[in-house]
Amino acid sequence: MSLNTAEKQVLINSNQVHSTDTGSVEVQVAMISERITKLSGHLQNNNHDFSSRQGLLKMIGKRKRLLNYVRTKSEKRYLELIKKLGIRG
Repeated sequence: MSLNTAEKQVLINSNQVHSTDTGSVEVQVAMISERITKLSGHLQNNNHDFSSRQGLLKMIGKRKRLLNYVRTKSEKRYLELIKKLGIRG
């Protein structure tokens, strides 16, 4: 469940820190969160797709590590990010 170019551009524009930012932690977490959302929908319809389920768990772990990194750097950025993305954190 990959993102197409238009979806990626929208996520980058809405989460970038400065005008040329394409790879900050905020952007990475937003992209992973969108992929997790899409893959979760896929897995609700395809219960026996175990390889996709494993990929989902890996993405969740990666997002958690990135969020922990942001939290250690700045609690304010962390709280703004989870509020903006609507995730529990």
